Parts: sequence; structure tokens; C-alpha cells
Amino acid sequence: MGVKAYLDGILGEDKACKFLKKQGFEILKRNFHSKFGEIDIIAQKDEILHFIEVKFTQNNYEVSERLDRKKLEKILKTIEFYHLKNGISSDFQIDLICIKNDMIQFCENISF
Repeated sequence: MGVKAYLDGILGEDKACKFLKKQGFEILKRNFHSKFGEIDIIAQKDEILHFIEVKFTQNNYEVSERLDRKKLEKILKTIEFYHLKNGISSDFQIDLICIKNDMIQFCENISF
């Protein structure tokens, strides 16, 4: 990953966190890593854990097209690891935040 892509990712995650806080979410963790993959944002609202993938672009293609079944499987394995590591068994869902320029689209409880 190049420096520009890395910095764009940080910018996108910062925008996503600000958006989530305005929606009443508590940000618990950013960039949680495991050997299976990474989760961009872990947040909580109404006693539900939200594992949030953030996709950011300034180009002319659909950001949501960058999340496929393979990526979702990695996210699920990483969530499993997070639950085991932290001894948590609470309800959870996977969400997607797509940011294209200054437009934010929040897709809750996604699945394939």
C-alpha cells in the first residue's frame, strides 16, 4: 500500500468516526488486527457491538464494490478472534461505511 492510499484510509476512518459519534456510537477500537485480517472500527451502541469496515475513495467507482465475500469472511474470523481474546459474547453486527469525497453512506448489518 502506498503512502497516499494509507493516508486516504486514515482520513476516511477519521470521517467515519466523527459520523458515528454524531449518531450516538461509542468508538471502542480502531484498526484491530489479527492474523486473519483487520477491522477498521469497533464501536458500540445500544449494547450491540458494531464491527465496521470503512471504504473511502475520491475516484469514480462505487466504493461498496470493494467489499466482497472473501473480505467479509476475513472480517468474521477477526470478529471471532476479538470475541475470544476479550471474553465477549455480546450481540454484534457488521456495518459498512462508504465515503466518496464528502458523501457518507452507512450500510448497517450487512451480509452476503
